[in-house]
Amino acid sequence: MLYGEYNIEDEIEVVREEVREETWNEATQERNTTIARNALVEGSTPEFIQKITGLDMKTIQELAGELKLNYR
Repeated sequence: MLYGEYNIEDEIEVVREEVREETWNEATQERNTTIARNALVEGSTPEFIQKITGLDMKTIQELAGELKLNYR
C-alpha cells in the first residue's frame, strides 16, 4: 500500500474486527470450559467431553484434576 492510499477508517475497521474475533474466541473457550466442568461433574467421559467441546485432552484432564476427579 502506498502512503497516499492509507485510510484511517479502514485501519480502524480492521482493528475492530480483530477485537471482535478475539473476544468471540475467548467467550467460546470460556463456554467450552464451563461445559466441560459441568460434564465432568455429571460423570461424562473425557472422550465425550472432547467430542462435544473440542477441548484437548490435556485441558480436560487439568479440569478433572481441579475438580479432584481421576480420569488419567
